[in-house]
Amino acid sequence: MNIKRTIIPLLLLALSAHLVADEHIITTPSHRLTEVANGVYLAQTTAPLFNSNALVIVNEEDVVVVDSHLTPAKARDLVASIKSVTTKPITTLINSHFHWDHAHGNQVFGDGVQIIGHEYTRMKLAGTPLEETQYVLATAGNKATLARIREMLTNASEEDRPEIQKWFDLYSQQAEDWKEIAPIPPDTTLNDRMTLFRGSREIQIHFFGRAHTGGDITVYLPAEKLAFTGDMMLQGPSFLGDGYVDEWVQTLENLKGLAFETIVPGHGNPFTDRDLISHVQAYYADLWEKVVPMHEQGVAFADAAREIDMTNHASTLGVRRKGVDPQAVGRIYARLDGAD
Repeated sequence: MNIKRTIIPLLLLALSAHLVADEHIITTPSHRLTEVANGVYLAQTTAPLFNSNALVIVNEEDVVVVDSHLTPAKARDLVASIKSVTTKPITTLINSHFHWDHAHGNQVFGDGVQIIGHEYTRMKLAGTPLEETQYVLATAGNKATLARIREMLTNASEEDRPEIQKWFDLYSQQAEDWKEIAPIPPDTTLNDRMTLFRGSREIQIHFFGRAHTGGDITVYLPAEKLAFTGDMMLQGPSFLGDGYVDEWVQTLENLKGLAFETIVPGHGNPFTDRDLISHVQAYYADLWEKVVPMHEQGVAFADAAREIDMTNHASTLGVRRKGVDPQAVGRIYARLDGAD
């Protein structure tokens, strides 16, 4: 049995393994911190489980963090790892959006840390975030994965058992970590733009329009020409289940107005190819155009998801298989039916 081949596909997203050779990288027991600009670090967990990126901005007297990971345990690891870079206090946390994998570590930062987010993000996190579809699906998925690994352990050879046990322990710990989550919403909100001045560093926070959620923000450092985009702009199509595909193209067009040279996304590694934005815009526009007639014809969204062919984006985005995520089509159907 090839254990890695069996287990790895269970992961929702793999951490990218290749980093630019001349980047300054600090490795802690839980994180890899890559200096992407002077005093600015991309923080990624090293455990081979799904998580999101965080951005750590070390200023002259304080630290600003963007996104808090998916659990309090992962957030505590992040805070501990930041101490390997600086002894300056964390004064501000910014949530790029409300999704569980980016904001469910908020509670770790404490009452003395200002939490900034879009008004929509506060509404969602102050509501019933543990009942949000994506969080419910994530916890159910982890439970199902544990059941599959437990079955594999039952039938494993002595040679394979240690590797399988390692994965079982990882997923078991994650399930325990989720029990601690008590979501905390931002205490400071914006609906358009906000600017922080921390010593000589300018930190702009922009809302360019609805995209991945109703409240995605971009954190932009103009001097460093760096933008942290959360899940609004990845290196390919993002998850669309809560998205506004009909508005996303214009939102990305608005993003292009920033004079950035590097994008740090909410998942994966930084990139500098601005053409990727246009390629993703083309994908979203094309997907919308292909879904609309199926909706008009009354095709069930799950059937439509199987039939839609986006392989014409193979050369730009690597789409090589027919079919798309049913949640994406279901969300577009909902938008066409008037859902907000």
